[in-house]
Amino acid sequence: MDFREVLSMSFDSIRANKLRASLTILGIVIGVFSVISVMTAVQTLENSINSGLNVMGTNSFIIQKYPAIQMGMGNRWKYRNRQDITWEQCKFVKEKNDKALYVSITENQGGGLVTSDYESTKPNVDVAGSDEATLATLGKNLETGRNFTEGEIESGRNVAIIGVELATKLFPSMNPLGQSVKMNGTRFEIIGVMEKQGSSFGQSQDNVIYIPITIFIRMYNEKSLSLAIMAPNTESYADVEDHITGLLRLARKVPPGEDNDFEIFSNDSLVETFRSFTIVFSAAAGGISFIALLAAGIGIMNIMLVSVTERTREVGIRKAIGAQKRDIMRQFLYEAIVLSQVGGILGIILGVLGGNLVALFMDITPTFPWLWAFIGITVCTVIGLVFGIYPAWKASQLDPIEALRYE
Repeated sequence: MDFREVLSMSFDSIRANKLRASLTILGIVIGVFSVISVMTAVQTLENSINSGLNVMGTNSFIIQKYPAIQMGMGNRWKYRNRQDITWEQCKFVKEKNDKALYVSITENQGGGLVTSDYESTKPNVDVAGSDEATLATLGKNLETGRNFTEGEIESGRNVAIIGVELATKLFPSMNPLGQSVKMNGTRFEIIGVMEKQGSSFGQSQDNVIYIPITIFIRMYNEKSLSLAIMAPNTESYADVEDHITGLLRLARKVPPGEDNDFEIFSNDSLVETFRSFTIVFSAAAGGISFIALLAAGIGIMNIMLVSVTERTREVGIRKAIGAQKRDIMRQFLYEAIVLSQVGGILGIILGVLGGNLVALFMDITPTFPWLWAFIGITVCTVIGLVFGIYPAWKASQLDPIEALRYE
């Protein structure tokens, strides 16, 4: 009996017991869906890391009071009780620096509402306090207009640079340069418009207004600031980080031997932190899915044993007309594998669709986890083999005479 004939008989048996087969397949679907959906979501997020967590320029790092990514609440009070990074401390570092290419004093505040003489935004504009080095340090470029000058920062002149989305919203039919906008009761002259940045994790990077850090501090009564630093090149990065760290420790009077009371992060450190989180999350999802698939495999074995009992007479007839033990065993084994793989394919399809909901909601390019899809199909095949081999062997060992007498 050839492969196609045995496989066809397996499908015929499955079709003859649709409800039982569907319930068996459902267990496999749930197990595969859980792992594929999680891995699809994780891979989708990982594919957007370079752009989504690319918050600064090349060879740059940021120093601030709180970590960029906080997991858990255990150290919340530790960070909150730190002294603020003050304007005076930032100025000290900036003035004493002799190794970094740029040292920028900056800070962000969300929820700004900006109006022009023509339109008004929702209260969701990102307001960035900046100096003359901020754009270069964060890897931002101007589309039109100019950057802040050092004199404008020191004097606190009411000038602003806006993102392209904000420019389109507030000045739909005119050049925004030279126009004015109002925020928190203060008018700002537009001196520049940023290049389009796109979105990051579902949030637009173009809905932003940059204002002098001196005005930002006064407007928001900001106590703790951030430093953005750019090294001249990759080779000098570590030396620059040590130099700036030493200056800030000196300004904050951190005793020798004690840990830094501030956080340092870069694009690379953000990526590593995010990936360490996804590894733990993926491992947990894999463990849960393994348990679900194990339960589904046991279900397949039970169903196949029931099937062997129900089809005892059929096995006897087939043996009586010349079927070999290996033919009987192959039929039942293929049936178990088919059940597993049908469930695996359905689980993969549903898992990819479910996982890519993250991409839909966060405006990220969808992805297909080819590696995990291959792993899913392989695992389902193994489950079919492992949990189907005993029922298949039991069927092949039936005595044809006794099987024909079975009622």
